[in-house]
Amino acid sequence: MAGAPVGTDLGAGRGVRGRLAFFGPAFVAAIAYVDPGNFATNFSAGAQYGYLLLWVIVVANLLAMLIQTLSAKLGLATGRNLPEMCRDRFPRPVSRGMWVQAELVAIATDMAEVIGGAIALNLLFGIPLFTGGVITGIVAFALLALQNRGHRPFELAIMGLFGVILLGFLTTILRVDVSPSGAAAGLVPRFEGTDSLLLATGILGATVMPHVIYLHSALTQRRIVATSISDRRFLLRRQQSDVLLGMGLAGLVNAAMLLIAAAVFFRSDIPDVGTLEGVHAGLGQAIDQPAALAFAVALLASGFASSGVGTYAGQIVMQGFIRRQIPLLLRRLLTLAPALVVLGLGIDPTRALVLSQVVLSFGIPFALVPLVLLTGNRAVMAELVNRRATTIAAGTAAALIIALNLFLIWRTVAGS
Repeated sequence: MAGAPVGTDLGAGRGVRGRLAFFGPAFVAAIAYVDPGNFATNFSAGAQYGYLLLWVIVVANLLAMLIQTLSAKLGLATGRNLPEMCRDRFPRPVSRGMWVQAELVAIATDMAEVIGGAIALNLLFGIPLFTGGVITGIVAFALLALQNRGHRPFELAIMGLFGVILLGFLTTILRVDVSPSGAAAGLVPRFEGTDSLLLATGILGATVMPHVIYLHSALTQRRIVATSISDRRFLLRRQQSDVLLGMGLAGLVNAAMLLIAAAVFFRSDIPDVGTLEGVHAGLGQAIDQPAALAFAVALLASGFASSGVGTYAGQIVMQGFIRRQIPLLLRRLLTLAPALVVLGLGIDPTRALVLSQVVLSFGIPFALVPLVLLTGNRAVMAELVNRRATTIAAGTAAALIIALNLFLIWRTVAGS
């Protein structure tokens, strides 16, 4: 979608109202960092190891800030998104192969989000999981329909759902007895055995979601068209602020999940806290029903928002890699079908959610490596090219994330 030259709005952009107009893309991307998969992983970490792995969430959040900043910068600098750049820069067989794996990633993404929404509807209203999956798909479709009014209504809707998630966990954490000394100790990097390392790998390795790497560059590519170098640098600073706030709040949500689980479930006799249903029941038992309700509502908002964002990313992937676009309803049905099959067959939803994260792990190198290469190329980025230190940091982060995902995949396949 086209935008107005930023040069005409620089004065307004420096006011409070003008600054707010630049916020949005990072909050859409941040939904992937508070999706139902994060709920399961963070609560499991706190329930099993207390505050031990809090530092992992902090590191994961810093990596997310770096990667999403690069994606936003690519869109600003080139006016094109990451799939379009891959199509232009790589041989056709390579870009077509990247498109196929990206579509598989989109399906896996949607499976996790739809399952999360279905579980939330079941917890709140007793709706069967299959029916809840259908409802989640319909709501996601409705969210995407807001794009017909422009990018802002969709962003505001996603930001509103993000606010529901944030409010749910912040109100709960104020009601539990979090140990300040325990939380401080959890910021010191350490492990307690192989199992804690594996869980930390799950948190770190699944930090970067490939679909939002593709999507974030699309959200910024023509949001506002810069007319000069100073305008481009001004826009970059605004997007960096957007990422800092959006990803920072996502980090607070993830930390709150672990802190709540550590304070309530660690070394308790509350059963089944390794599942989302168990966490919901455990909060009701250990705190009260309003706390359980806040968890379920936050999970529902996460499922709805992340499903909409995932489908939007799928559109960007197809249009960028192969210059094709299918009707939104058809795409919604195609990505929804595997999740409904899982729910219809009665497969354990939490197990299916975990396996979907493993599939996502396969797609990370195909998004992350091109991003680092492109943003470090002056011919592509011009004056917004990465500094050498940024490229080194991004390359190191990419290598770490890929290695952790390979380890996670190997352990999952091996059944360890």
